Amino acid sequence: MSKTIRRDTYLNELIRKKENGLVKVITGLRRCGKSYLLFHIFRDYLLSASVDKDHIISIALDDIQYQRYWNPNELNEYIRSKIINDGNTNYVFIDEIQLVKDVKNPYLEGSTVGFTDVVLGLVKMPGVDVYITGSNSEMLSKNILSKFRGKCDQIHVSPLSYKEFYDAKDGDKTHAWNEYLTYGGMPFVTTIPDYSDKANYLKNLFEEIYIKDIMESNDIRRDESVLNDLLNIISSLVGSLTNPLKLSNTFKTVKKLPIHSQTIERYIGYLEDSFLIEKAKRYSVKGKHYIESPQKYYFTDLGLRNARLNFAEIEENHIMENIIYNFLRSRGYNVDVGVVDVTTHDQGKQIRKQLEIDFVCNKGNEKLYIQSAYSLPNKEKLLQETRSLTKTKDSFKKIVVVRDDIVPRQDGTGIYFIGVEHFLLGLV
Repeated sequence: MSKTIRRDTYLNELIRKKENGLVKVITGLRRCGKSYLLFHIFRDYLLSASVDKDHIISIALDDIQYQRYWNPNELNEYIRSKIINDGNTNYVFIDEIQLVKDVKNPYLEGSTVGFTDVVLGLVKMPGVDVYITGSNSEMLSKNILSKFRGKCDQIHVSPLSYKEFYDAKDGDKTHAWNEYLTYGGMPFVTTIPDYSDKANYLKNLFEEIYIKDIMESNDIRRDESVLNDLLNIISSLVGSLTNPLKLSNTFKTVKKLPIHSQTIERYIGYLEDSFLIEKAKRYSVKGKHYIESPQKYYFTDLGLRNARLNFAEIEENHIMENIIYNFLRSRGYNVDVGVVDVTTHDQGKQIRKQLEIDFVCNKGNEKLYIQSAYSLPNKEKLLQETRSLTKTKDSFKKIVVVRDDIVPRQDGTGIYFIGVEHFLLGLV
């Protein structure tokens, strides 16, 4: 994996939002490439666009030489001292902003000053464009936008998509799919040649970074075993419908632990806020409303999910579904699990059934339905996988993604069939 990894989707988003008067907050799972995107890819773009390097003010707060700037007043003074007032834009990059600590406000008793005050002050200055990243659960929380009182623009970065992974892979790409579904798309993993070293890196990430961070940020040190057990259970349930009550019952029957469903729900929230997992809600296609429970949970990176289970449960059909979900989210779609209510008759009795569409995808005015069907070995399986799509009775685009490398085709009902690698490489 020797080629440079391109993150064009995120670079173009940064370019589009450049100098828009808002703080650009780059969020995402730890170690997914946020800092590299900002300090290398975007910086190189600015230099290529004739921005003078003296107008790019960069500070990586996790470098020990900058620890004095963990004080917000010191950070504010340092950055302002670097700003050049010559009519050209100054680009301010602050990495690991969460390391800045709140300090007492010397001018107002009982109040504090923190990194939000520094950043909001900078963005008000003429000719200053501010970009920040952060890497703990609080900073990565999906509520980050509220910290800046509507004065920020969020760029959410995910691990490598299959296309990014595939394009960066040098030489023989024959085993790209198997490598990706096993070890995922964390950028550093792609630089490790040995498979056992890849596995150890992912396991260490989970234990030394994500678990510790979630526990410390949410003060749940005494419940580490519960958090670990919950992660293992959710890892095994990728692509399956569940909810906090079902998970609570699993703890009672399997672990012999009486964990309340509200506790489970809170812990799941911690996992979502740190971007380890995402929840896909159920949506009634005909009724046009959400169904509160159950839901599906997907891992942001499959390598991390597999590492959680010691690479022992790699069912390709469920992992393929998760990869498709991640791809759709990276393309900017809101993704739900579709439910189609149908009525059948058996011996004069009406029978109501709920058919599932794996993904109902919305982006602006665009809507499409996607079914992840690992294989379609016979007509019966084909009808099973497509029935929910035909029962929607609407004209939105319908796609069935299969594992086999098939020639993309459309059947008589308008359903489009395509192999998963073609789909993920953007050949739809």
